[in-house]
Amino acid sequence: MSEAKKNLIIKQRSVVEDDWQVLRLELAEGAAEGAEAQDPAGLAIPAGKVILPLPVWQAQGAALAGRVAAGEIAVWLASDERPEAIKDDLAKFALVAVDFPKFTDGRGYSIAYNLRSRLGYAGELRAIGDVLRDQLFSMQRVGFDAYATRPDRDIHEALKGLSDFSETYQASVDQKQPLFRRQPRDVRPDGSDAGSGI
Repeated sequence: MSEAKKNLIIKQRSVVEDDWQVLRLELAEGAAEGAEAQDPAGLAIPAGKVILPLPVWQAQGAALAGRVAAGEIAVWLASDERPEAIKDDLAKFALVAVDFPKFTDGRGYSIAYNLRSRLGYAGELRAIGDVLRDQLFSMQRVGFDAYATRPDRDIHEALKGLSDFSETYQASVDQKQPLFRRQPRDVRPDGSDAGSGI
């Protein structure tokens, strides 16, 4: 099988084959835009490793407990969904994905930061959707460690985006201290400062 036909992702700073499929709720054929998507409770879950939308997990989670325990079920959050919705189930998932519906939609960064920093999620955190090279460095800063880039872009070129910058100034998930706290400073008051000793 040629590399172009394989489903590839970036994971742990390497291009690897992906064995997960992302399940999306589709509109009924001929339905007007804005109409209700498929019923999450009645949606058939295919065999294999599947990343479910949050509404499907919420509707069918109890019935999928065995597949979750076997590592076959993960969940993805839309940019308008809160990570707190799965906080009680986080430890069950080996993978949680966050969808970026548009390159310009930055809400996924906050979701990832909250999953890592506030909810303590330690499993694979994957960015899916409209994911481009320019976003990868910032995505890794907030806790993403896997990226399903847009299929119309060169994934090997996108991988270089994780190394665009050699140093960061601000603290984040990947670096707990800002640069000024990481750099040793040998500054001693010389007594000429009017505020010295206050």
